[in-house]
Amino acid sequence: MLIKLYHKYKEPILYVFFGGCTTLVNILVYYIGTRIFSISVMPSTVIAWCFAVLFAYITNRKIVFKSENITLKSVSIELGTFVSCRLFTGAIDLGIMYIFVDLLKINDLFIKIISNIIVILGNYIASRLLIFKNHN
Repeated sequence: MLIKLYHKYKEPILYVFFGGCTTLVNILVYYIGTRIFSISVMPSTVIAWCFAVLFAYITNRKIVFKSENITLKSVSIELGTFVSCRLFTGAIDLGIMYIFVDLLKINDLFIKIISNIIVILGNYIASRLLIFKNHN
């Protein structure tokens, strides 16, 4: 029964699992940047985001969506679209936080949870329908 459910929902399960791993990569790189190399918060945040997006791209491409694109052109399009979508959903996250927390003064943790749900769904939909398709 459990194995049947796993095979039926394998892609979303793997997406959530590797999303959690991506979060750990982000936090670990941020920690190393700020605590070990004494890099300030903003540069460490950007560096951590870059590593996390690269990790997410590789795991999504190879394990979750099993992309078969192999030409330089198709992989470049795929990676460019992936990064663009992540920048877009990152901007949505910032916009939601600004509007609902800074302007409307709603509880930041509640809004952060809602925002993350929206971002995760947006990233999954973009990955499934737009990014990991054949560009050959």
